[in-house]
Amino acid sequence: MKHSLIIIFSLFSLLTSFASCNKEAYEPNKLNTGSTNENNNPNLTRSKMNITIGTHTFTATLYDNATATAFKALLPLTIDMQDLNNNEKFFDFSNGLPTNAANLGTIQTGDLLLYGSNTLVLFYKSFTTSYSYTKLGRIDNIAGLTAALGSGNATVTFALE
Repeated sequence: MKHSLIIIFSLFSLLTSFASCNKEAYEPNKLNTGSTNENNNPNLTRSKMNITIGTHTFTATLYDNATATAFKALLPLTIDMQDLNNNEKFFDFSNGLPTNAANLGTIQTGDLLLYGSNTLVLFYKSFTTSYSYTKLGRIDNIAGLTAALGSGNATVTFALE
């Protein structure tokens, strides 16, 4: 009986030792430098882009994904964006970008998204949607965005900071 208890205790100690050894062990000198922004969105990066509409310039933060990387390779870019549904401006690229589309449920003012593989969309009103989009980025401060875009087409310049 005593021999069985020693074996059980030894196995328990051994298993406990292995469980405490993992590659995510505490590192006291390592800071948490995740790419979480002020909106607590872990997919946004620290890559910044300027979006210029007429005399107004807005700063946007790009997402950390293949689509945003491919989009950055096209910059600087000045395009004529068409209005659709009084809530978005869009532009169709001749070549597609990588996609990872998902149904976002709600579009927020300032979202920069890709519809399909080649339609760039800048939203200037929030609303719910059943459509799927790939995230590119989002404007940091949307104050004045709707007025800057106006009604009808808008010439928009995208450039890295």
